[in-house]
Amino acid sequence: MTTSAYTSVRDPETVAAGPLPDAGAPGRWRAHARLVACLLPALVIGFAGFQRRWMSDDGHIYVRTVRQVLAGNGPVFNAGERAESSTGTLWQWLLVAGGAVGADVATVAMYGGLLFTVAGFALAGVGAVRLRGDGRGGRGLLVPCGALVLLALPPVWDFATSGLETGLATCWIAGAWLALVARPRSLVTCAVLGLGPLVRPDLALVSVVFLAAQWVTVRPSWRGALAGAGVAGALPVAYEIFRMGYYGHLMPLPGVTKEASRSLWGRGFDYLWDFAGPYALWLPVAAVTAAVLYAWRSGVRRVRGPGGPGGLRDIVPVVAPLLAGALCWLYVIRVGGDFMHGRMFLPGLLLMLLPVFLVPLTRAWGVAALVVGVWAVACAGALRVPYEGRIGAGGIADERGVYVRQNAAPHPLHHDFAGQPGNRAYGTLVREAARSGAPTLLLAQTPVAGGAPGVTGVYNTLGFSGSVVPLSGAALDPIGLAYPLAAHSEGIVNGRVGHDKRLPDEWIVAERGAADVPEGLAPDRVDAARRALRCGPLAELRAATRAPLTVGRFWRNLTGAMERTSFRFPNDPVRAERQLCGR
Repeated sequence: MTTSAYTSVRDPETVAAGPLPDAGAPGRWRAHARLVACLLPALVIGFAGFQRRWMSDDGHIYVRTVRQVLAGNGPVFNAGERAESSTGTLWQWLLVAGGAVGADVATVAMYGGLLFTVAGFALAGVGAVRLRGDGRGGRGLLVPCGALVLLALPPVWDFATSGLETGLATCWIAGAWLALVARPRSLVTCAVLGLGPLVRPDLALVSVVFLAAQWVTVRPSWRGALAGAGVAGALPVAYEIFRMGYYGHLMPLPGVTKEASRSLWGRGFDYLWDFAGPYALWLPVAAVTAAVLYAWRSGVRRVRGPGGPGGLRDIVPVVAPLLAGALCWLYVIRVGGDFMHGRMFLPGLLLMLLPVFLVPLTRAWGVAALVVGVWAVACAGALRVPYEGRIGAGGIADERGVYVRQNAAPHPLHHDFAGQPGNRAYGTLVREAARSGAPTLLLAQTPVAGGAPGVTGVYNTLGFSGSVVPLSGAALDPIGLAYPLAAHSEGIVNGRVGHDKRLPDEWIVAERGAADVPEGLAPDRVDAARRALRCGPLAELRAATRAPLTVGRFWRNLTGAMERTSFRFPNDPVRAERQLCGR
């Protein structure tokens, strides 16, 4: 039996047929066919993603932070307030690198996401070829199966761009899996596998599973295991220390405002059905599962390689992504899902489909690929969510469709909201206030004189607000994605998923020091909010995010990060004053 440097997991039907020679014209033809199978999904997703290119409002949240960094104000959303609004740390700093060379940050975010998505699909294809046999003993054609499932789903096309970290997550997941398939033993691989929390905090689950899988495969000495763990955790741990000391929190601010540690199983299963139901996702899942079970029952898998036939290490590249993907989905369901249709399930779906991304053309897999192919044509051509281009009854949005409609543009990048007069009016008010130079607080479209210098705009559409409010001003959101005060407020009952906080205007008027109390607000409630802001944990929260960052302040932020992250206060200013000030 020919050995190779990489393990080749084979389908029993393929093994039963015996080895075929790789030399000569047939071998070259098979190699070329595998190359096409490897790269074709990447080319297709590149085309589909380009056709659906766009920039989300949340993508523009990244853009403002990057602009602040480039302007010398640090990694903050608003100058003078240390709030971490970027969920994907690594993505943020990659955008900083793109902006540092003079490129438009929004354009870098949109097309960079597409490039990372294409690279991720290419890496997944290479991993699938290695898994099924790398050409030095591998035989037969490979056909797309799991790749077809991904390529047929509109959310995959949409979030190939969007300006968010999804493309980077796709690339990192596929590259990490390729590393498992190839069994590299270097510490560099450990460092790459440990990047999950910096790609997106919930991808720490994938890092843990993949690192455990690598150690099972490589079986290093205890010294090697400790070295690998140290290398894998060095950058995430170092950044977490920076986060705690600089921002005073254990997690990015969106994790605080969205209560990432709570359990909302019912809402999470609704989010699952919203994703799986419209596309009849059960059909390709059933076809792939049936093929897997048939292949498993057909005989024991044989493995070519120095490790000998079978064994725990040989099935690790198959089991690890399945386990990691299932954990990702479980986490998303537990926290109640998201407001963007399908988005949060995409990393887990990719993980669970990696072992069958490409499959050998055997009887069982051929039938499965045919069924998936027929479904894929129907899904890509006709199946859509019933609220296409809008927000559904449950608060989940066809996010790309919403911004295409509101901007009256097929590929919105810098949003002008040509089809949304309310947003355009807010942008006009902000620009007029900025030209006047007078301190102005804009509560949505209600100007309030006085207060903090410059323009303070308060608006739910935070990315758009951040793009029109000058960097010297403040773009605040009552939801709390970039506003620490709002993030630590109590949630509202039956709020929209991911948007179930709403800081009352009295707090904002009091916190920004506005001279006037707008009509409709009670002066006594504004006064109660002013007093509460000077008491206990609220005063400490403001100091942690606004006081000069001395060594002592960094240390107090670091040591108090856990307590500060868990702190919440009542929305009612009068009740908050009694609770925090003891009155």
